[in-house]
Amino acid sequence: MEAAATLPVSYANDPSALEVVARMKRVCHKADPLNLLPDVHPERIPRHIAFIMDGNGRWAQERGFPRIFGHRNGAAAVRTTVEECGRLGVECVTLYSFSMENWRRPQLEIDALMAMCLMYVEGEREAFIRERIRFKVLGQREGLPQEVIDAIDRTEEATANLGGPTLCIALNYGARAEIIAATQKIAARARLGEIDPAMIDEDMISANLTTAGVPDPDLLVRTAGEQRISNFLLWQLSYAELYFTPVYWPDFTIPELHKAIRAFASRSRRFGGLEVGTAAT
Repeated sequence: MEAAATLPVSYANDPSALEVVARMKRVCHKADPLNLLPDVHPERIPRHIAFIMDGNGRWAQERGFPRIFGHRNGAAAVRTTVEECGRLGVECVTLYSFSMENWRRPQLEIDALMAMCLMYVEGEREAFIRERIRFKVLGQREGLPQEVIDAIDRTEEATANLGGPTLCIALNYGARAEIIAATQKIAARARLGEIDPAMIDEDMISANLTTAGVPDPDLLVRTAGEQRISNFLLWQLSYAELYFTPVYWPDFTIPELHKAIRAFASRSRRFGGLEVGTAAT
């Protein structure tokens, strides 16, 4: 006698799942995780995903094209990924776009990246407003072309009070520099007698980082096979799950995103504690 076929898992009629989806829709109005990832309980979908978008240049070079061709194809993957995250109910996405160390690259590549950034920020502004996406740039303004700074300022101002998901772009960003700047701001207040050094805690440091007001990432995804954080969100990633894939960023498709989220959903996040029913060893 043949064994009965195993039915696929679905949470479509699970009251707890429906409650989570209702919460998601208050932020991401297109959220439909029960149809897109029916085998993952919506509670197990990360609320904030950070991406290190690696491999654009290598993707292009392996195909005989200049590196900037890879960056252009990577930009298409950005739109696909951000849109799918919204449909999955992910409330915040952070993209590592340009690090402080990237200024060491050839000037031609830097100029092309800055032009692409300007085009993206200007070109997506109306879409951000239409989709109620709050746009935020992490990193230092100093050193960026003035036209890029102006475009960032206009888009941040236009989206600041929108109640939908948040898209953060880490541009001219370095986590150590961010932590140093936050420490300097706190130290200056202490020197003026505005705060007692004994009052300094995690909340105060978080409030002085460029990510202030943004929840810490639940999941970090890095493409192209590298397995390091590369000076990205060092403070904020303290308890994030890390997912590394050999896929180059231009090839990071919706199925690849789903694979990363399924991997996240399968993990146990104890934050230093124990699973219910387990004993300390």
